[in-house]
Amino acid sequence: MTSLIIILFIVGYLVIALDHSFNINKAGTALLLGVLCWTTYALNSSDTHFIRGLSHHLAEISEILFFLLGAMTIVELIDAHDGFDIITEKINTTNKRYLLIIVSVLAFLLSAVLDNLTTAIVMATVVKKLIPEKTDRFYFLGLVIISANAGGCFSPIGDVTTTMLWVANKLTPSVIITHLFLPSLVCMLVPLAFSMIKIKGHVSSINIEKKDSSISSKEKTLIFGLGLACLLFVPVFKTITHLPPYMGILFGLGIMWVVTELIHKRKDEFEKGKFSVVNAITKTDVPSVLFFLGILLAVACLQEIHVLQNTATLLNDHIGNLKIISFLIGLLSAIVDNVPLLAASMGMYDFPTNDTFWEMMAYCTGTGGSCLIIGSAAGVAVMGMENISFSWYFKNISWLALVGYIAGFLIYNLQNSIIA
Repeated sequence: MTSLIIILFIVGYLVIALDHSFNINKAGTALLLGVLCWTTYALNSSDTHFIRGLSHHLAEISEILFFLLGAMTIVELIDAHDGFDIITEKINTTNKRYLLIIVSVLAFLLSAVLDNLTTAIVMATVVKKLIPEKTDRFYFLGLVIISANAGGCFSPIGDVTTTMLWVANKLTPSVIITHLFLPSLVCMLVPLAFSMIKIKGHVSSINIEKKDSSISSKEKTLIFGLGLACLLFVPVFKTITHLPPYMGILFGLGIMWVVTELIHKRKDEFEKGKFSVVNAITKTDVPSVLFFLGILLAVACLQEIHVLQNTATLLNDHIGNLKIISFLIGLLSAIVDNVPLLAASMGMYDFPTNDTFWEMMAYCTGTGGSCLIIGSAAGVAVMGMENISFSWYFKNISWLALVGYIAGFLIYNLQNSIIA
């Protein structure tokens, strides 16, 4: 049974990776893969205990999906009100290199305050307005994914992996910030530096297309400020209430819903409809959410049959060196979700709080996913929003992400040897 599920996962993964060649939507393949893995597991189980496991994993996956839908809807609401013009209007340069630096640094810093997924969604919308040419835009978005993932791993609220380590008392916020900031920065700067060689020239123009002249400057500013405040409030909400992040994003969406209804209440139904939450929801990329659902279901099945835990044990038995293990787990997180990988590692090892192993795991599982576009939530979101193919990302961005990942890992170990 285990071998069959692994074969199914590998075949499904290859079809997703080569979706452009097969001309099959990756969401459909991912859903089939997730269902087939669990069906194979169910048909070969002697009892129904797997139902409890499926329900548990589905609950965890649903939290991510609700968060994703909530964040996407808020971003679409801001965009419907031309809110991102406030950012793009401040950027006057048409030099592609300067624009790439601005976009990368902005993604890096925003990710630490929001999280890498929300940042990727916001920055993808901004980049679409700044870079009209498709190939250049894809390249910019590749750097957004790298920068967002790098920025998220030096903050306790920037990535789900650092949050897990923080909540489990494996790392304290002060250690996460002080010990991982420099490696994360290098992880972003090295790919950016290499990109300066390729990116040349100027964009033709930065034309901000107005969606609707009936939106006043006051309404635009209000929705932009309120939308960002709702996104920023999510980690605060989690800290105060101890409720999961999706509750915070749904709370923010509820506020946005009420406010948009109130400010457009005097307009006719047609005008009001264009700026409503209902209309924003129809513009969210549901196929990418379903793709995420299918992939996470498949990975959850691998976790349920202990493939991930056994892989971690195999690494420990045959390699032994914790630096190499954490490095390889980080690379593995580009193929399968970093959350179950980290969860398996947390179950395997019992090191004390703020041990260097947990620091390495925070960095590696947070940034290693950038090596493949489906290796992180940020990558999956951008992939869905802009329809970037797996093969294009692999050819053009993966090597940059790998070089940055290695550079940051080396800087962490150099820094750690100096501190020690």
